[in-house]
Amino acid sequence: MTQYFTKEGLQKLKDELHQLKTVENKRIVKLIAEAAAFGDLKENAAYHDARDKMSFLRMRVSELEGAINEAIVKEKDGTNKIQIGSKIKIVFDGEELDYEVVAPSEADILKNKISYQSPLGQNLIGKEVAKEFDFMAGRKKVKVKILKIGN
Repeated sequence: MTQYFTKEGLQKLKDELHQLKTVENKRIVKLIAEAAAFGDLKENAAYHDARDKMSFLRMRVSELEGAINEAIVKEKDGTNKIQIGSKIKIVFDGEELDYEVVAPSEADILKNKISYQSPLGQNLIGKEVAKEFDFMAGRKKVKVKILKIGN
C-alpha cells in the first residue's frame, strides 16, 4: 500500500533501517554466538531470547524496506491548502492548537504531529485558512477553524 511521507519522515525510516542492518544485526549475531557457546541449545534461554530478537529484527527490516520501496515523498504544491508537511494553527473546541500534518509512521501526538490518515487529518487535508467545520471528537461535536497554514 502506497504511503505518503515528508522528506524528513522517509529519511527517518532510512536511518532506522541502516541502524538495524549495521549495528543491531551485528549485536544480535554476537549475542547468538555467545549464547550458543554455553552448550545445550534446547534449554538455553539466552540463545532462544537472542534468536527471538533476530526474528524481530528481520521482521522490522522487512517492514521498513517495504515502506521505503513503496513510499512517495509528498512535496508541497505551492497552494495555500493544508497538505502533508503543513504546519497549522487551528481552533479546536475553543482552544488554539499547533500541529504538523505528517505520514502515519511520523505521527506523534505528544509532539503535535498528526497523521493525514487520522480522522482529524482527513478533515484538514485540502482546506484553506479561515475554513470552519464540525468534527466529531468521540461523541462530542466540536467546531474547528483553521487560523494559519505554514511550512
